[in-house]
Amino acid sequence: IIAGDTAYGSWRDGGLTLLDVKDRAQPKLISHRHRSPPFGGGTHTALPLPDRDLLVVLDEAVLDNQEDGEKLIWLFDIREPSNPVSISTFPQPDETDYVAKGAHFGPHNLHENRPGSFVSSTLIFATYQNAGVRAYDISTPYRPVETGALVPAAPEKMMDTRPNRPQVIQSCDVFVDAQGIIYSTDYNGGMSVIEYLG
Repeated sequence: IIAGDTAYGSWRDGGLTLLDVKDRAQPKLISHRHRSPPFGGGTHTALPLPDRDLLVVLDEAVLDNQEDGEKLIWLFDIREPSNPVSISTFPQPDETDYVAKGAHFGPHNLHENRPGSFVSSTLIFATYQNAGVRAYDISTPYRPVETGALVPAAPEKMMDTRPNRPQVIQSCDVFVDAQGIIYSTDYNGGMSVIEYLG
């Protein structure tokens, strides 16, 4: 995602990069952060919140039962782009044992504050695969708080035809429209349309 003249790159197991793209033909590395090891890697989405000098960074779970390690959503202070500092992590869903539930447990994607959609630098929406869709308040950046969650029902029919796949949801992508209606897709369960009530 690009904000101003900075591109925020998610390079999977290569970590997070901030690039100066003032000259779009000659990007220049500003900084690089790599958290794997000890964490599981898989940096998938970097969402800049330029009005607050914050960056939300999500690491994607891609294997069943956390076989690829624990994946987190991180909050970075980017006041000094050459030295992004992790200041907190978002709370993980813990109302049930999602690792034992089967399939992928962990973050997958963020609502990206695209033009014409819901835009907020304090309310963040994320998908958590078998743990559904999550909303977080980051008004206090050192202590993100979960403010809402919806775990859709298990799919009636599996689109994933691999043998012995668990029949559980896998909330993958999320988009929030300008009216605040949440659309989340699941490659087995289709699309969920959700109203956030706080």
